[in-house]
Amino acid sequence: MTPDPPSTGTGPSTGTGPPPRFAPLALLHTSPVHVPVFDALRDTDHPGLELRHLVDEELLARARREGPEAVAGEVGALTAGAVADGARGVLCTCSTIGAVAEAADAGVPVLRVDRPMAAAAVAAGARVTVLATVASTLDPTVALVEEEARRAGRPVEVRTSLVDGAWALFEAGDTEGCARVVAAAADAVADVDVIVLAQASMTPAVRLTTTPVPVLSSPRPGLAAAADAVRAAETARTVDGAETARTVTGRRRPAR
Repeated sequence: MTPDPPSTGTGPSTGTGPPPRFAPLALLHTSPVHVPVFDALRDTDHPGLELRHLVDEELLARARREGPEAVAGEVGALTAGAVADGARGVLCTCSTIGAVAEAADAGVPVLRVDRPMAAAAVAAGARVTVLATVASTLDPTVALVEEEARRAGRPVEVRTSLVDGAWALFEAGDTEGCARVVAAAADAVADVDVIVLAQASMTPAVRLTTTPVPVLSSPRPGLAAAADAVRAAETARTVDGAETARTVTGRRRPAR
């Protein structure tokens, strides 16, 4: 697997100078279609944030066949490699393997893209419907929503629905057709407080829905959380370095 070249963005910023630069964030994808999506979000919301994209489609294929834990070793190795190359955080954009990625001991923040979305769903109401185009994503997403409900101390009832035919369209490169099928499935959902689109690849469907029920997707809040984590980690690292420098300086003896 060859990582995409780093991307720092050229989006708008406040002030007259260039946007501030932030330490690199590595993104682990299981489809190359996510690269331009997250680059566009970075340009709009986080100019100056360097993104390093790692794409490995086999991770999802194997996780679907054997279960997410089957790729734990590969995910851990990719995460460790990204950190060794200078990444100050890692964001996994695949919901199927998100829990595996979060469990990686990388020494930097490792986040799953769908956790902020799950937290928002719990805040929106107790009746949550999860839509997915790949069956392997349903159980991890339900578990995540229930985890966030326990964390928030809120009741939750999660229902699921697999959108038939949508994944085949996505694999064939018909992302617009996939979005239309997912949007139709969302519009057909009734008696719920919020609808969760389990996979980042389903995000284009949001703009096509007509339902009055909130429809949540993961890329924008997930990237925001990762950007915040990287900035916080970099700030802490800078503060620690300054404290160490002051301590060392304070211990120096005056020359005689």
